[in-house]
Order: sequence, then structure tokens, then C-alpha cells
Amino acid sequence: MDTFKCNYHMHSYYSDGAYSPEALAKKFCDEEYDIIALTDHDGVDGVKEFLESCQKLGIKGVTGIEFGTELKLEGKEYELHILGYGFDPDNEELNSVCSGLRALRHERNERLVAALDRLGFGLDLDELEKTSKGGYVGKPDIARELVRKGFLSEPKEAFTEKVFERPEIASIKKERLPSEDAIRLIRGAGGTAFLAHPAKIREIKGKRGSEEFFEEFERILTTLIKAGLKGLECIYPEHTEEEKFRFIQYAGKYHLHISSGTDFHGDDM
Repeated sequence: MDTFKCNYHMHSYYSDGAYSPEALAKKFCDEEYDIIALTDHDGVDGVKEFLESCQKLGIKGVTGIEFGTELKLEGKEYELHILGYGFDPDNEELNSVCSGLRALRHERNERLVAALDRLGFGLDLDELEKTSKGGYVGKPDIARELVRKGFLSEPKEAFTEKVFERPEIASIKKERLPSEDAIRLIRGAGGTAFLAHPAKIREIKGKRGSEEFFEEFERILTTLIKAGLKGLECIYPEHTEEEKFRFIQYAGKYHLHISSGTDFHGDDM
């Protein structure tokens, strides 16, 4: 049986990554990967550059995207990330939705930067957007700017109670697609929908990895499967060996594809 070294989850500077699509393709080609997918947040601006670079380098590239979504189930709301693969990046409806999400992200960033300013973290959103090579500004970009301005020593610090986990910052949410709509959108563009990093679903009650956690996770999973979900990201750096094993079991039980991804954003994240 053939085996392949794969990474189906990475981000370029067309979302909140540090690398260009071309540089990502070269990095993972140099690391002897066989198949890779660019999964930028809520957009496909870098996909064609990525695929062309992969072709030149002789590595298989796959069309990808990652949607931030929300699932309402049994009176609860879950923040879920839905990955899409193998779709048509020129699909009209998909691109229209991505344009709308880009505008909503800008509005969220305005509120976020204003709140950071009130806390003493002075940032200029216009300047951030102008200097963004891909025209995208996300939390990792803001984290890097906080380091550049001397507020933090490394970007990872921003994702703690020092900055983004402070209540007045954490309460500023971006608008999210309903999970079912994201799956429908991916399928409508000819692609396959996967659930990303399932162990990171924070709204599930019970201790992560407990039976209570997995029981609630299975209810979420079966709801998504009814909406058309076809895959599960089982192999992920932050998953424990036990979690990987359990998610692979669920994939087998419900006849889902299994994917592996690192969620690579850059060497500093």
C-alpha cells in the first residue's frame, strides 16, 4: 500500500499566515511532503498561485479553504471550523460569500483595534491593511504587530489573558457562517467538507478527552454529517494520541475521510 506525507491545513499571507503561497509550496516540498493544501480563512485569493507553484515544484497541491462557522444545536452554539477541499476556486457563489466575509472581518478588526487602543495597545488598522502583502488582517497579524511595537516578546503571548483572552477583547467576535451553509457552499462548488481540529471545540461541556466530551462531540458530528460533511481532521498537532485514536474511530464508524494537517501559520506561531 502506498503511503504519502500530507499536510491538508496551512495558511498563507492571504489570510493570517506569514508565508506567500509560493514560499509555502517550496517549504513543504523541501520537507518532502507529497500532498499539500492551502486552507486560507474565508478566501481563495492565494489558491491559484499555490497550485501553480506546486506544479512547478512537482508536489501535488489541493484547492482548500477554512471557514469559521457557528452551529446551533440543542440550545447551544458551537464555534466550528469547516475545511473544504477540491472545489472550483472560481465558483461564483463561493467567491461572493468570501467577499462578504472579508467586509465583516474589516468591521470586526475596527472594533478590535479600538478596544486594544483603550487598553493602551496603540495600533493603526489602516497601516496594518496597507502593509499586509495579501490584504488580510487577522489576529496573528495583530499579534505580530504588537511584538514589533514592543508590547509583547513573541506573538503567542497575544493569545493569552495578556491580550486576546481579556474579556473586553474576547467578546469581540467576527460574524460566522452557519456550519450547514459552509458545508453546502463547499459541496456546491464541487468540493468535500471536513471538520477541523475537533478536540479544540471549546463549547463542549466536560473535560476535553472525557466520555462526556466525546458523547457531545458525536452529536455535533452526526448533525454535520446530515448536512453533508464527509471528512474529519483526526491528525493534528494539538491532539493527544488518545484523541487521534478516538477521532479515527468516529471516522470509521461514520465512513468519513481522515485528514492530517498542521495548521501552519508561520515559524513564529
